[in-house]
Amino acid sequence: MNEYYTYAYLREDRTPYYIGKGTGKRIYSKRKYIKPPKDKLRIIFLKKNLTEEEAFRHEIYMIDVFGRKDLGTGILHNRTDGGEGLSGAIRSDETRRKIGDANKNPSEETRKRMSESAKVKIFSEETRKRMGEAKKGKNRSEETRKKISVANKDKTLSKETRRKLSVAKKGMKWWNDGCGNCKMMVECPGNGWKPGRK
Repeated sequence: MNEYYTYAYLREDRTPYYIGKGTGKRIYSKRKYIKPPKDKLRIIFLKKNLTEEEAFRHEIYMIDVFGRKDLGTGILHNRTDGGEGLSGAIRSDETRRKIGDANKNPSEETRKRMSESAKVKIFSEETRKRMGEAKKGKNRSEETRKKISVANKDKTLSKETRRKLSVAKKGMKWWNDGCGNCKMMVECPGNGWKPGRK
């Protein structure tokens, strides 16, 4: 069943600080070490109507894109590379009924939040620059590279996703360091970098 989704908690400057995967009201629940923002407009759905496997793959991909603070690779407070969770948890009939009722009749406030979160979020040039700086020198483990490879296998992006990516990358261009390394950024990443992919 395509009842899963991926989501993000945003800082006030609209950069994400946590990426997750869930179903039902998971998006609004507290974690042991992470709290959802008080401003519900800073809680957004990234993708909806996913199978659990698709949700895990997208979670892994998005965590890799933004990187983890605890590893020094990015801006997220996630403590894993994603792809874990309470999959296969057995819920009682009563719990399943409550979840079903909540999903069938969302409150007006919930509908409004979902509508707001579906709007395209565009990061400012300053925010994109900070995110680029946070990812400089990022080293991925073999396990992370394998997860990314699996997540991107046979991946087909929808027209809407391609449109959003196009808007987000406006003003950005490729840079290369002459040693086979490339980055897509608004401004030159540093000394020795030149415009273009080669």
